[in-house]
Amino acid sequence: MKEQYLERAEAFETTAEALKKKYNQYSLVRLLLFIAATGLAIYLWTGVHELAGAAFTLAFLYAFYRFILWHQNIQRQEKHHRNLSAVNRLEAGVLNHGYSSFQNGEEFTDPEHPYSLDLDLFGDFSFFQYLNRAGTALGRERLAGYLLMPAGHDTIKQRQAAVAELQKMLDWRQHFQAYSLETEDRLEHIRLLKRWLAEPPFVSNRPGLVAALYLTPLLSLTGLLLFIFYLPWFLAILFILPAAWILRQTREQVDKAHNQTTQAEEMLAHYGRLLRHIEGQAFESPHLRELHRLLELPNDKLASDAIQRLSYIIGQLNVRYNFFAIFLNLGGLWDLQWVYRLERWKASLQEQLPRWFEAIAEFEALSSFGNLYYNNPEWAFPTLHNAPRLEGEALGHPLIRHEKRVCNDITVPTDGHIKLVTGSNMAGKSTFLRTVGINIVLAMAGAPACARRLALPPLQVYTSMRTQDALHESTSSFYAELKRLKLIIEAVEAGADKRPPEPQAFFLLDEILKGTNSNDRHTGSKALIKQLIRSRGSGIIATHDLELGQLEAGANGAVENLRIEVEIKDGKLYFDYKLKKGVSQSFNATLLMKQMGIKIEEEA
Repeated sequence: MKEQYLERAEAFETTAEALKKKYNQYSLVRLLLFIAATGLAIYLWTGVHELAGAAFTLAFLYAFYRFILWHQNIQRQEKHHRNLSAVNRLEAGVLNHGYSSFQNGEEFTDPEHPYSLDLDLFGDFSFFQYLNRAGTALGRERLAGYLLMPAGHDTIKQRQAAVAELQKMLDWRQHFQAYSLETEDRLEHIRLLKRWLAEPPFVSNRPGLVAALYLTPLLSLTGLLLFIFYLPWFLAILFILPAAWILRQTREQVDKAHNQTTQAEEMLAHYGRLLRHIEGQAFESPHLRELHRLLELPNDKLASDAIQRLSYIIGQLNVRYNFFAIFLNLGGLWDLQWVYRLERWKASLQEQLPRWFEAIAEFEALSSFGNLYYNNPEWAFPTLHNAPRLEGEALGHPLIRHEKRVCNDITVPTDGHIKLVTGSNMAGKSTFLRTVGINIVLAMAGAPACARRLALPPLQVYTSMRTQDALHESTSSFYAELKRLKLIIEAVEAGADKRPPEPQAFFLLDEILKGTNSNDRHTGSKALIKQLIRSRGSGIIATHDLELGQLEAGANGAVENLRIEVEIKDGKLYFDYKLKKGVSQSFNATLLMKQMGIKIEEEA
């Protein structure tokens, strides 16, 4: 697969070089054509007839304008093919687990979230960075939402079908991604634009102001002609005073509308290209077809054209940044003319614009999952069922290289059952917890899981693995862990009577109460496990406290001991990271300390 990506990258780069050569050739043609046409126009104006010169000049300007658009399109195509080449080179790197070039979603980090921090969802070398192929802020927000909020059963089935379809559409996905690479947008600009959509009009609902848009240019033109042929300047200036008065009266409202839309000009133009790419493709899965229908407009009009029209109107309003805009305003109420067009656009398409944003966001998130599945075709779509049982075969962690990844099978009843995993340092207990957690998250997002098979009921993951001091609250890591455990207990108790399709709490705990002494830790851990069992809680707990393994005997099947062992051979540690039944019997802390240069004296 890596070779395929590199071959595609080379092919797109070759096409880009050919387009660059073509663009440069026609740049010379463009210059020579302009020089020749200028000479011919002068000859026609001076040597033939003014009418002939005027006719030629108008015809040439139109044709030259069309030629410039065609010429600029060659340059855009060159840039697009270079982006396609970059997309394929990046994917070739991802197959070697080099994915640091992608945005890491750090802005979505939330220490209070039930699991995102412990499962390394966001930040450098996170799962989001490995997964993310969204170039727009809309798409990244939607993708983060997929990972942060478990979906319902029907939504999961729809997403799975959409992802399976997009997985096969390599060319379409990569063109979509290449277009999105050109997009620069920010969520706050989108929020401002949505706020503008909710604002009432102030031009189109005032007939007198609308009439002024037509009368003011005529009045200004009349004043200009009278100034040229008859009136002194101090009388001719009276003809623009009505425009000045109107501008003064409406300035605050114009400023407000402009501030809410000004940053959206280029963003909407890029969105238009993404929408056009979606419009040009037919889809089979129900969810993708529904998203495609969001772009449909009456009379066969295109959403892409409509959103680019909005971009153009905002661009014309942005002309007010230009110094010479004062003459356009006094002569024809330029600002109000384009605010009026903004309001007319809003009146006809106000409800559609958020739907188009929705389509872009969904397609980017689903395409990211489709790309993930394409790069990992051996992964499987999880099966959601109503039985209280999680079953996973060959579960692995997606951020571990395929050749180094050790997979495990796991079966956990989800109605009052705890797997107690013991093992020595570096045995892989924490990684195993994260493996289970990230695969449940993928299952509940509608994505393929890093497993041969995964079947589960709807679950909401809760974790307590790496609690930290909260300096802004003056709390220790131990108190932070207690708060976290309280959240988990409450979630377990609240979900004790829930049944599918309502999600039940599923906890992953690593080294409970690690911030206190060994006596308190053992006593507190034992009490917590018993309380979770009484509340019919289910999950996996990793611990070094081997004495907790004694709970299995009196738990009537509600606790099962599992272990991950480390062997010591010839003074060296050997890790197999495989899950086995029973309580761990291996210890390696002393050996590790000796290897780090700590001298340990044996007691007599």
